[in-house]
Amino acid sequence: MDNGNTNPSSLNDFLNGKSEHTLILFHSFVQEFQKIGAVTIHPAKTMIGLATSRKRIAYITRLGKKFIHVVFPFEKPYSDNLCFQKIVNVPGDEKQYNHHLRILSKEDINDEVRKFMKMAYALGI
Repeated sequence: MDNGNTNPSSLNDFLNGKSEHTLILFHSFVQEFQKIGAVTIHPAKTMIGLATSRKRIAYITRLGKKFIHVVFPFEKPYSDNLCFQKIVNVPGDEKQYNHHLRILSKEDINDEVRKFMKMAYALGI
């Protein structure tokens, strides 16, 4: 239900009205993380966080018509990869490098992406 509030208060607020393709990508990504270990979903004002019991380990920052955009915060840049479209040092934080990943199909959640998902999870426990 749209109450005119631009601050999503629940996961449904983010997912409402999204394409079937986008919903499949979102659920596939979350399910892959759950194969690694327990994660919880934390909708926030502008993104959806995925967290271990200790900290947030990934952020879904955009749910497009045919993709989802994911950010992994790591303490150093992992430039030797084929999956991240950009890696950005967070201004004012020498120890956070946001690794940006765009998932266009379920097959984009491949072994390389799973490797980074496992790294993010290990840093969160």
